[in-house]
Amino acid sequence: MKRKAIFKLVMVVIFLMTWAIMPGSVVSAQDVLKYSCSNQVFSAFEMEKIKAFTEATGIKVDVHTASSGSSMYRLINGYSDIASIARKLYRRHADYGYKETPFCKDPIGVIAKAGCRVDNVSEKELQDIFSGDITNWKELGGADLSITIIVPGKDTAANKNFRRQVMKHKEIKFDFMTYESIMAIEAVKYFPCGSISFISGGATIHHKAIKTIKVNGYSPKDKSYPYYQTFYYVTKGEPAGHVKKFIDFTFSKKGAEIIKKNGMLPVSR
Repeated sequence: MKRKAIFKLVMVVIFLMTWAIMPGSVVSAQDVLKYSCSNQVFSAFEMEKIKAFTEATGIKVDVHTASSGSSMYRLINGYSDIASIARKLYRRHADYGYKETPFCKDPIGVIAKAGCRVDNVSEKELQDIFSGDITNWKELGGADLSITIIVPGKDTAANKNFRRQVMKHKEIKFDFMTYESIMAIEAVKYFPCGSISFISGGATIHHKAIKTIKVNGYSPKDKSYPYYQTFYYVTKGEPAGHVKKFIDFTFSKKGAEIIKKNGMLPVSR
């Protein structure tokens, strides 16, 4: 089979797997918080934190995972009480009374298969990979493998953050684009050796089949790592009730422990 045909088959499998593990809706009740959560945020640490929050407060969370843009859409249209996004709130939304609360700094991890045999790249080399100037891992001292570039969807926060911070808005030349940001992990994992992508550093910790490549000698676990994105909660006006309890729990000692355990940095209020 040709490479594109193989990729389409892989992506169908990934989509079905992702759909199968997405959290379902909790039966409606008075003590339920409706939450629209960024895919990156959920995969990085929210599944664990939501469980701990419910155990501590008795408040159930009906969580719907989507892109940052879709999460905001659901909040604006009354489908949720709170949203999380992996980018800053647009000014037009702030003008209409929406409030952002930054709560976590997450490294943008560059991920690949171990078979590429490259552990570190410079910032310039990383830019050259994603601009199409470097096309084989052997050019970086690795295996003689063509580099297959997989990127999260162009409207995802992961894509926008990477283009702004790493590429300095230079065009990315990619082979395949995933519909949702978090699918990039599964694509790299199941696609043949040679693939590379980028995603939330916190989301990569639990995937042993892929490796995170250092940039300028720094791993996403290092304080001097150059690329970070900030996660935000968004509410209509000042948080109150269950929403405030949910946000307060994130800033609690337990919430901070969960964030740190997953390789990210809590943000102080």
